[in-house]
Amino acid sequence: MKARAGLVLAHRWASLVAALFWLLQALTGIFAVFHWEIDDATLAGETRALDLDAIERRAAELAAAGPGLHVDSIWSSAGAANRFDIFLAAAPPERGQVVRVDGAGDVLRRRVDGERVANGGLVDTLVRLHQSLLGDDRGKWIVGASGLLLLTNFALAAAVAWPRRGQWRRALRPAGASPGAARLYAWHRALGLWLILPAAALVTAGVLLAFESTTERLVAASPVDPPALSAAAGAAARIGMGTGMAEAARIALSRYPGAALSGIGFPAPDSAIWAVRLKQQGELRRAYGKTRVFVSAIDGEVVADFDALASPPARRFMDSLFSFHTGEMAGFAGRLAALAVGLWLAAMTVLGLKLWWARRRLRRGKAGRAATPPAAGAV
Repeated sequence: MKARAGLVLAHRWASLVAALFWLLQALTGIFAVFHWEIDDATLAGETRALDLDAIERRAAELAAAGPGLHVDSIWSSAGAANRFDIFLAAAPPERGQVVRVDGAGDVLRRRVDGERVANGGLVDTLVRLHQSLLGDDRGKWIVGASGLLLLTNFALAAAVAWPRRGQWRRALRPAGASPGAARLYAWHRALGLWLILPAAALVTAGVLLAFESTTERLVAASPVDPPALSAAAGAAARIGMGTGMAEAARIALSRYPGAALSGIGFPAPDSAIWAVRLKQQGELRRAYGKTRVFVSAIDGEVVADFDALASPPARRFMDSLFSFHTGEMAGFAGRLAALAVGLWLAAMTVLGLKLWWARRRLRRGKAGRAATPPAAGAV
């Protein structure tokens, strides 16, 4: 009994300390499941056929529009067909932009870096809040640590609420519970038993993603990096033989017929490489595949090729974490399941807070009655 009382107390205080943070994570996670579609739905415009040359010309025009601007990468918007975000880096960084274009390269939206609400900024803010608290690695570590605390709390809750043999039906269907704190506890317990195992699995995947570099070392996942290829040395040796973005994308797509273009990383001063990312049919990701083709910006040669469907088990495990955490590996039904887990966590948090408050009021009421002296003449 003492051990059980200690578990109850630990579960209660861990929940109270982190409840608001977990509620924030649950609500932003619910939004993140379908944030690509929500974002693209706010933009008018019909679907246009993919014209890589037109997008390349638009990217060059955008980079030439201001001093210090250069294209860092281009990524699929993932919410509608043939829409892409062109990421423009700048010096200082605050002057960077994200420009969404359609398949023909026409501009649909422009957002400057640091814009948190307008022009799609709110969608980006909520997703980054869920992933890293709008921070960098430090924010991810905080999110990961909170996930570990949540998993610990799941274990404590299971130890406290797990029914004895023959009591499962009553525990899972608490229709006859008395009003007040007893009813709140009964529903809190029942909801917890319904989804605690799938919730623990999704939270575990999120924790591993938050500590991604550590997880990669633990499972010995091989890195996916291209060989070094100096832009300066290459340009000096091969004047006039450069390969453009559209050509690099076509070279990569020709190696994987039927694949979809996920994104393109542009060459940098220290690396004359086009990093083309594709999604093959059969990959677990919905939009951002893990197949990579690295194309020389000097002569168009493929300098490295990583087939996600043929990668080693450890690498495949790492590449599957995001699609498992979001449910997208199981298609639309899986994403609905991830959404349901987010709703479950939010409901469990609210019910837990209401239960704590109801019990607190009950204890204060009992203490008040015990401290009240009997009325005059009472026996």
